[in-house]
Amino acid sequence: MVVLAGLGVGGALLLAQPRPVTPVPGSAEVRFVQDMRVHHEQAVTMSVLALKVARDRSVRSLALDIQLGQEEQNRQMEAWLRRWNAPDGAQPDAMHAGMMGMATREDLLSLKTLPVREAETQYLRLMRRHHQGALLMARPLTGSGQPLVAGLARQVTATQTGEIRTLDSLLHARGAQPLPAPHGMEH
Repeated sequence: MVVLAGLGVGGALLLAQPRPVTPVPGSAEVRFVQDMRVHHEQAVTMSVLALKVARDRSVRSLALDIQLGQEEQNRQMEAWLRRWNAPDGAQPDAMHAGMMGMATREDLLSLKTLPVREAETQYLRLMRRHHQGALLMARPLTGSGQPLVAGLARQVTATQTGEIRTLDSLLHARGAQPLPAPHGMEH
C-alpha cells in the first residue's frame, strides 16, 4: 500500500512538472540551431579541406575529430528542426558571418592553395576563430528552457573550449599567432 501511494504521489509530481515546449520558428532556440547547423557545416568543410592537405598528425587528428563530432551534432540538429517544422538555416550575410567567427570564401580557398605547412597553420587559426564564434553563439542558450537546446549549447561550449586549448597549443608549437577574435569575444 505504501509503495502504491508513493508511486501515485511520484506520478502526480511528474505530471505537475512543466513540459518543455516545442520551440516555434523564429524563437531564439530555433535560430540558434539553424545558425549552429550552418556554422558546423563550415567547420566540417574546413576540416575536410585540411585533411586533404595536412601532413602533421596532430593537425590531421584534430581535423578528423572536429569533422566527425560536428557531423554528428548536425544530424541531431537536422532531426530537431524537422520535428519542430522549422526550416534549415540560411547562410549568414558577411557581417553576421564575421561575428560568428566564420571563414570567408578567400580563407577557405587558402586552405587549398597555400603550401602544406602554411595551410595547416591557416586551418588552426581559422578553426580557433570559428570556435570562438561558436562560444559566443552558444553562451546565451546554455540556460534555455528547451532541454535539447540547452544541452547542445553546453556541449558546444565544453567541447570547443577544449579544442581551442588544443589549437592554441598547436599554434604555439609552430610559433604562430592566432587571428583576432570575433567581435564580442573577451580575451
